[in-house]
Amino acid sequence: MTAQPPLLSLRNISKSFGGLSVISDVSFDVATGKRMALIGPNGAGKTTVFNLVSGFYQPDKGEILLQGNAIQLVPSRRRIGLGMARSFQNIRLMPHLSVVENVMLGQQARAGGVIEMLTPLSFFGRSHWRDEAESLLRDMGLQTYRGEVVASLPYGIRKKIEVVRALVARPKLLLLDEPAAGLNAAETESLTSFLEHISGTGVTLLVVEHDMGMVRRLCDHVVVLNFGRKIYDGLTADVQNDSLVLEAYLGPRDKAASTAREANPHAA
Repeated sequence: MTAQPPLLSLRNISKSFGGLSVISDVSFDVATGKRMALIGPNGAGKTTVFNLVSGFYQPDKGEILLQGNAIQLVPSRRRIGLGMARSFQNIRLMPHLSVVENVMLGQQARAGGVIEMLTPLSFFGRSHWRDEAESLLRDMGLQTYRGEVVASLPYGIRKKIEVVRALVARPKLLLLDEPAAGLNAAETESLTSFLEHISGTGVTLLVVEHDMGMVRRLCDHVVVLNFGRKIYDGLTADVQNDSLVLEAYLGPRDKAASTAREANPHAA
């Protein structure tokens, strides 16, 4: 049986800004239906990779393939139509609008003209766009909030609403940039279950996240970056035992041991 090709592939991607190399020769695949995390220390280049994949930046070299088709020159808006959507670390909802109106804003990417672009916001009364948005909120267990003004909602609920707004574009691949940022432990647990449910509907997830507890529960595969280079690409269960990953997060082992001895010279 022929193996299914990856949904997303990065091939030898590099990116520099003002002569400073930020991403250098990075390659990895995201398999269809999987939940992959992209992790690394601060400044490792994770968000830059996300910006390259979603079209905010273009790579200096290399290819980005979505379902086998090169998209590195495709504008970000058109990538939504190709099956890709993204949420951001900082919530970008419209706080003065209701939950359902915010979700409907995500439908703009699928609108085909001026009249159709106005219709999702119900300028011409109720439409199939609103029905679709309310149906999605119901499927995601958020229907009780549909009429609430976003600014009045807890932060954890707003995080979920932003994910639903991305889902209304019907993506095959959902990019999540630090979804647990700013959440407490209970909210993180709830969001993780929420994302597991989304994955169960067939959406592939690529997640940038610092909360390793969330990564271990949600993601079965991890890519680790350090100083813009890939240093690990494998199972989440094995990442904590990789020497390069340990060095990236903790420093060289001999240096760490020396520091520990200096801090506690009487230790055995």
